[in-house]
Amino acid sequence: MRKKTINQISAGISPAGQKWLDLERLAQVEVTSESAAHSIESALVPGTGPGWRAAQPGEQTIRVIFDEPVSLRRILLMFREEEQARTQEFVLRWFPESGDSSRDIMRQQYNFSPPGTTQEIEDHRVELNRVTALELRIVPDISGGGACASLAQMRLA
Repeated sequence: MRKKTINQISAGISPAGQKWLDLERLAQVEVTSESAAHSIESALVPGTGPGWRAAQPGEQTIRVIFDEPVSLRRILLMFREEEQARTQEFVLRWFPESGDSSRDIMRQQYNFSPPGTTQEIEDHRVELNRVTALELRIVPDISGGGACASLAQMRLA
């Protein structure tokens, strides 16, 4: 997986036969931070670990930049929080080949309340053509608490 750190400014859920994009081969990824034990690969590459976790609290960005424009028909995101009650917000955007500015796909808030509500799954059917990049911005706690952003899985088809 090709990746680089950027600054703040700048399986059981897959239906049979679903063919996910091989992001290791098709894209590079940029992240604002990652903990040593929870690299971005473990969220993007099936079977490689428990998911990604930021190295520090606060808003984080994950950007998948495709080597060649792709068409996306499905975006699957899975978030888990088993320790801290919090309200998370994320924004998912795509960048078209035309060079136009990014376009929001969705903005979502979700309340985690462990031990009961510990998982959020967002599974979206989309019709996006000639996508050059996909960006996920996560605010792990909209109240400004000290939570670190995390992402259990991101799958694209």
